[in-house]
Amino acid sequence: METTTLEGFYRETTSLMPEGISREIGHFNVFKIDELHAQIRKSTKPVMPYNRRAYYKISLISGRNRAEYADKVIEIEKNALLFATPKIPYHWLPQDDNQFGYFCIFTGEFLVPSKSGVVLDDLPIYHPGGYPIFQLSDEQAEELLYIFKKMYRELASDYVYKYDLLRNYVLELIHYGQKLQPVTALYPVHNASARVSSLFVELLERQFPIESPHQKLNLRTARDFADRLAVHVNHLNKVLKESTGKTTTDLISGRILQEAKILLRQTDWTISEIAYSLGYEEVAHFSNFFKKQTSFTPLAFRA
Repeated sequence: METTTLEGFYRETTSLMPEGISREIGHFNVFKIDELHAQIRKSTKPVMPYNRRAYYKISLISGRNRAEYADKVIEIEKNALLFATPKIPYHWLPQDDNQFGYFCIFTGEFLVPSKSGVVLDDLPIYHPGGYPIFQLSDEQAEELLYIFKKMYRELASDYVYKYDLLRNYVLELIHYGQKLQPVTALYPVHNASARVSSLFVELLERQFPIESPHQKLNLRTARDFADRLAVHVNHLNKVLKESTGKTTTDLISGRILQEAKILLRQTDWTISEIAYSLGYEEVAHFSNFFKKQTSFTPLAFRA
């Protein structure tokens, strides 16, 4: 099963991809469903396949639809709220041409812990086996529509702090969905694998944010984390792959890259200082890592 990237999403939907997407600390965008649905119907693009996405998505949809999510098939008659995560493949099949509403897409980096205090995959709404699709009353749909309309207007504004405001709107949608969940879903039973996964995330995030060029990451490899958790590295990889769809190395590299972008944009530290704080003894190794992940050198990204 392939994973649809952000670039792939913009190709599939025939939307204009924002410039410099790989230069962002985190990506966010919001769309009107009726406009996008009309674009797709007019194009020769194929229907979006059933697969994973490399981003999160929250949709408020009015219309008849069928949702194929993991191993579930859900028929939607009128209003629905959908939370999609990179962990789980899904497909949304319109059953009529009267499709209305909004959806937003964002990467995990958009809600970086240093900004919001939130680790997305720790939230009940994104736990495997959760309840990610909700059928809504007209009153509930109207409440959510108000939030999406504010997001849509704010994104087009020139307010300097609009992305901080948009993060708050995204969190408001997430908490709205979590309040719709059964109480049992908010307090899932943790098995051994879930505990290992949760402890890994806690260990990873505990190292951030980097607040001084003299601070240095201690845990940087899959083996470092496996040793600290007292599990075999193969077991750790298996657990994380099943729960997140990513390898241990991918998760570590993604978080280091996220912090590197923040430090490059929000501090005046030298590239050497940033490289050291992120655990790179050689600046060249850090530069090669950053360029491989973003196609930009650290200096070019900072500029």
